[in-house]
Amino acid sequence: MARPRDAFLGPLLEENRSCRLRNRRTGQIVAETVFPALDSASRRKGLLGRDSMPARSAIVIAPTSAIHTWFMRFEIDVAFVTRDGRIVKMKSRLRPWRIFAALGAFAAIELPGGALESSGTEPADTLVLETTTGG
Repeated sequence: MARPRDAFLGPLLEENRSCRLRNRRTGQIVAETVFPALDSASRRKGLLGRDSMPARSAIVIAPTSAIHTWFMRFEIDVAFVTRDGRIVKMKSRLRPWRIFAALGAFAAIELPGGALESSGTEPADTLVLETTTGG
């Protein structure tokens, strides 16, 4: 299955690479470790079945403009971004059993609850994926 290609996801699509997530406006690292969910199976699974999310981590789900937290066991932060990483909508501490969506979004970034606030991330900021290791 073909994976989406665009400026934001580019580093995440490189083989044998690890990525981190940075806020372009503040320079803050939002997540040290980023996990991709870019195919149908991994997008459906997301964070389901986990008891928590590792600190300073994120999962990028693309393409999508909506997520749900049904059956989840913990709160998450969510940032919906465009193809260039600009945040179009975000929510801190989204509780289990909720639906959240954003018109015009290309991807959802899920993080541990409180991560967006602690990194100083605000609506309309641009998030950037950066390669951290080589293959």
